[in-house]
Amino acid sequence: MMRKGRNNGKKQMAVRIVQNAFEIINLLTDSNPIQILVDAIINSGVREDSTRIGGAGTVRRQAVDVSPLRRVNHAIYLMTTGARTASFRTSKTVAECLAEELINAAKGASASYAIKKK
Repeated sequence: MMRKGRNNGKKQMAVRIVQNAFEIINLLTDSNPIQILVDAIINSGVREDSTRIGGAGTVRRQAVDVSPLRRVNHAIYLMTTGARTASFRTSKTVAECLAEELINAAKGASASYAIKKK
């Protein structure tokens, strides 16, 4: 949440956004927001990626497994990117969009940006 232009480096703002999103999740689902976050990360993490293999001018893509840390990092990146794009030029706040993204990703719904892009 601390990236892209005018929000760059503003950690306190990012913490407030996540805190508000957790409160919204608690109101909407009546369940633990941390558990929703964990389920969302599990569901939206990529399992397989491709890498470039080859030499002497020939390049082909090879499917490889993704390490657990990269899987978590990529899931968080996709969810925050989806929340940021959903809140851009709309009346919804970033916290509302992040809460919606986390709930959809935890359910495995295709409305989630992270589920679509993984």
